[in-house]
Amino acid sequence: MKIHHIANLEGFTGTILIPVFETHSKNLLPTEFHGVEVPSKVFYGKKDTYYIVEKYDCTHVFIGLGKDADYAAFKTIFRRISAKQKETFSENTALMIPENFTTLQVEATISGLLLGIYSLGHYKKTEKHALTYVDFSLALITKKDHTETAAKAIKIAEAQLEVFHLVDSPPNFATPKYLAEWASNKGEKYGFKTTVLGRNEATEAGLGAFLAVGQGSAREPQFIIMEYTPENFSDKTKHVGFVGKGITFDTGGLNIKTAGMLHMKCDMAGGGAVLGAMQLIADLKLPVKVTAIVPACENSVDAKSFLPSDVIKSYSGNSIEIIDTDAEGRLILADGLSYLIKNYKPETIVDIATLTGSSVGTFGYECGALFTNNTEISQKLQRSGDEIGERLWPLPLWDNYKSDIDSDIADVKNYSGKPVAGAISAAKFLEFFTNGHQSWAHLDIAGVAFGDDEFAKSKHATAYGVHLLAKFIENL
Repeated sequence: MKIHHIANLEGFTGTILIPVFETHSKNLLPTEFHGVEVPSKVFYGKKDTYYIVEKYDCTHVFIGLGKDADYAAFKTIFRRISAKQKETFSENTALMIPENFTTLQVEATISGLLLGIYSLGHYKKTEKHALTYVDFSLALITKKDHTETAAKAIKIAEAQLEVFHLVDSPPNFATPKYLAEWASNKGEKYGFKTTVLGRNEATEAGLGAFLAVGQGSAREPQFIIMEYTPENFSDKTKHVGFVGKGITFDTGGLNIKTAGMLHMKCDMAGGGAVLGAMQLIADLKLPVKVTAIVPACENSVDAKSFLPSDVIKSYSGNSIEIIDTDAEGRLILADGLSYLIKNYKPETIVDIATLTGSSVGTFGYECGALFTNNTEISQKLQRSGDEIGERLWPLPLWDNYKSDIDSDIADVKNYSGKPVAGAISAAKFLEFFTNGHQSWAHLDIAGVAFGDDEFAKSKHATAYGVHLLAKFIENL
């Protein structure tokens, strides 16, 4: 999607999108634009309402914003119009930008429109959306120049659309090798270096926990390493590391899941968020060095699968007792964190994963769980999330919970076996492999990465974390 500005609608024919803040149903003054008046009894800008008028060879779409819609609401409002009223869009489409729109509101509006082109029907014949035409250009009716904001909004949406596709694709398509190829291709296009360790290379490197999880699958595990170095890089450039859980399908292993396995293609949503964030960070040319790791593998069931009560050796050299093979995400993250810290030494580290049902039990589907002992990082992550509608809320990392991962036979065990504090004990397990890093945060996004909403009949990807991680980098 391209953007151009127009001063007025003289000679324009096509679709006109007109955002309207809420007034009152008893307002005597009608909503008016381009010679079209809409009485307040019919439409007064109430949130989640719209009104369509055909006049002057134009389709006027009045869009209700409500009184105090936030970033996420703006995005959803315009995604809804784009997705559910796509037949009203034409090759000539104009968007009126009110003078009192903030930069973030403009960004959310344009991102939302572009996200509306997404359809879950990857393998169905569907009619193309007007916004997907190669020569489509959205006209902005505004006195201000929003070129830079619009370009950024498009880049955000494009990265999120990529992650929609990655997470929603079936596991026989979105395999570990598929993710590795995606990272390599996007690295070439957007400007970051990609290195992939296959089974042999990972064995030589000593990534024992990662390999144990993937050993029951016929699909080769891929340890994906991405490095983005900004222009004007110097010794003073900040360096951030990301690690994302890339389990492309999770059966639970020999502790096989008894419910919900249908949706376990989403277990790489944390890895997907890191992949999308790397595209976005490089596309925006943010002035921070970023090294990201996505350990990608399947947790499958086979004669070669790792066993409950196995003791495996991790990359850090520490031994791990396997209590539950369905607590596999923390194992690959452990090796990802250890490898990142030892070989790249980033100043700040954030890992992100669909890790525990416990986090869903705590927060439902409203926010991700945040774990860190670094107050500054906690505040920056929460502020970044609040700005764009990808909320986080902290849970404790008190040492009282350390006993949950104590093992009699190994240095640590991968699961407490208790029906309580599961998200916390998982975070304590990951903390064990950070080697005391003073600026590390863990994000458990099990409740917000994949879910139900109005844009599909079945559960699907949200791309949570893509914009959050990029926004965090911007706010450093």
